[in-house]
Amino acid sequence: MIMESRLAVRPLLADARSRLQEAGIESVDADAWALLQAATGRSRTELMIADDLSAEQADDFATLVARRVAREPLQHITGVAYFRHVQLEVGPGVFVPRPETEVMTGWVIDRLREVPDRTPVVVDLCTGSGAIARALADELPGADIHAVELSEQAAHWAAKNLAGTGVELRVGDMAEAFTDLDGTVDVVVCNPPYVPLLAWESVQVEARDHDPELALFSGDDGLDAIAVLTRVAARLLRPDGWVACEHAEVQSEAVPALFARHGGYRQIRDHRDLSDRPRFTTARLAGAGGT
Repeated sequence: MIMESRLAVRPLLADARSRLQEAGIESVDADAWALLQAATGRSRTELMIADDLSAEQADDFATLVARRVAREPLQHITGVAYFRHVQLEVGPGVFVPRPETEVMTGWVIDRLREVPDRTPVVVDLCTGSGAIARALADELPGADIHAVELSEQAAHWAAKNLAGTGVELRVGDMAEAFTDLDGTVDVVVCNPPYVPLLAWESVQVEARDHDPELALFSGDDGLDAIAVLTRVAARLLRPDGWVACEHAEVQSEAVPALFARHGGYRQIRDHRDLSDRPRFTTARLAGAGGT
């Protein structure tokens, strides 16, 4: 009887970590484990207890590690991304959600919970994978949630992630989106494209080579979409409604200035992310009396 050869997990993981580190990847341990789980279909606990792989599983693991070494996003390789308390399907054609956006989403949830005695209404512009809208539906199941995405490819992923949540998803340009909701929305949230075209070479390889350009770049200074957002949010929001907009670290002064220049907002404030970096701006539409 021929016994199938088995390979120990720990040396394979050590080799994977070394290769990932040489490729310039920061989260080598987390990535190595995630790739091993994807290659074997087994949990981390199961792998630690068994501590062995078949030759076929080891080959599959090596193939996935090679893809990551080539700087393909981990989420594209595994097919999943995690955002707050939800798991999302992602792949080519859609922006991979980042942990930095979770703080802004938490801020939005807090504002929606403050809406008194009625169903809160929220619009997620540039929804991409549907990450923000899905998280809102998960944590605020009674909210009236609407989302829009310009890219049909990205909207395909959003439709998968928002199926069964009750979120209304539309495909189209945020500039003309949801005119039927004008003046009725409590919070508008947006993670728009904001990378300056001039900063193309400085963008992380995984994002630059795999995230869609439509989700990354927005004019020479990266502010084109955000300038549109200031007008769209003012149209959608009810008096005293809130808007939250993610931005690049270097735009912590420029984005609040855009909202101030609009003239219809007050309580304009910039916020920091999990790494204590400037990450998103919030503003409140002036009330009925202009205050």
